[in-house]
Amino acid sequence: MSDFEIFDDRFKDLLLPDAKLEKLVTNCTWAEGPVYLKSGLLVWSDVPGNRMWAWSEEKGEASIFREPSNYSNGNTLDQQGRMVTCEHGGRRVTRTEHDGTIQVIVDHYQGKKFNSPNDVVVKSDGTIWFTDPPYGILPGTKEGYESDPDLDGCYVFRHDPISGETTLLIDDMLKPNGLAFSPDEQRLYVADTGGSHDPDAERVIRVYDVVDGQSVTNGRTFCHIDPGMADGFRLDKNGYLFTSSADSIQVYAASGDLLGKIRVPEVISNCTFGGPQGNRLYITATTSLYAINLNTSAASQ
Repeated sequence: MSDFEIFDDRFKDLLLPDAKLEKLVTNCTWAEGPVYLKSGLLVWSDVPGNRMWAWSEEKGEASIFREPSNYSNGNTLDQQGRMVTCEHGGRRVTRTEHDGTIQVIVDHYQGKKFNSPNDVVVKSDGTIWFTDPPYGILPGTKEGYESDPDLDGCYVFRHDPISGETTLLIDDMLKPNGLAFSPDEQRLYVADTGGSHDPDAERVIRVYDVVDGQSVTNGRTFCHIDPGMADGFRLDKNGYLFTSSADSIQVYAASGDLLGKIRVPEVISNCTFGGPQGNRLYITATTSLYAINLNTSAASQ
């Protein structure tokens, strides 16, 4: 079977002549949250395993990056190249300093604990936007510590590390999960994984207009995901959205048109761009880390 399914000629422009999906590592429980560090390491979370892994392209090998990881999930970089992490176990968002120390960025809203911050993105102004579904506190969870929620729902938040202010931005989703900005930061995309516990829930990515860089409005459906659900995703420099699903990385134009699929033999959680040229798409999928070189790169490096 081909690694690709093409629905639009624009997808062909993303493929290099020798593009091929590679399996790099396969010993995870549930691989998530890939982030490419400026050091050249690709770091990702194994959420139920309570550890983080690192892949070195130079050495061609994986190693343990952090264990325990406080049930880390989503990761990203800030403008200083520091890793920002969502921790289910601590119900918080943290930052790893260049010396390796971990600083708490935010762990509550109006005196109440978060559910279990899941995925995170840092805007160009340094503000931190993150989702807060309950997967790390649900009964029987293996991704954190079972607990009753303090909050009355699952929301998307914005945290300003300068003022210390945390703002509730989005309250119209069942279980907000992956999120990312358009290249011009005028749109915020957010996956809703409410279908994980509600078979009737829509399996969608929603999109919101960003107002004055600080709030959002006009929430609407961007695309429906089939099969499976969108979990994490990234945008490239064309404004194309590369999202996880049950069978592939699905690639959507800004219009919401499905351009094509990069088939992956495991259920996918997330992806990120990296590598020396920035054109290597790393894919976390159930037990494994995959990669493929493409004719594109991240919306911002």
